Amino acid sequence: MDDTTITQDAAAESGMVSAQRLQSIIDRVERLEEERKALASDIKDIFLEAKSAGFDVPVLRQLLRIRKQEPSEVEEQETLLHLYRHALGM
Repeated sequence: MDDTTITQDAAAESGMVSAQRLQSIIDRVERLEEERKALASDIKDIFLEAKSAGFDVPVLRQLLRIRKQEPSEVEEQETLLHLYRHALGM
């Protein structure tokens, strides 16, 4: 165990907070939130591009959701959808 660990343990036990560690955590989260905003903007731009190219954006979003699922889950959902449609005479 090094001196830093002992100091952090002692600070934690006494209820003290390491300002440097806290600032590091806050800075990292803020940086990631900014990156997430930039990525969301990029994704929005891609969907706008797709729409202008004639693609149906809600269908693209549905395809993306399906691709994240396990094949067995997709198959089960499609089977149930077919069953329900058949039951409704569709």
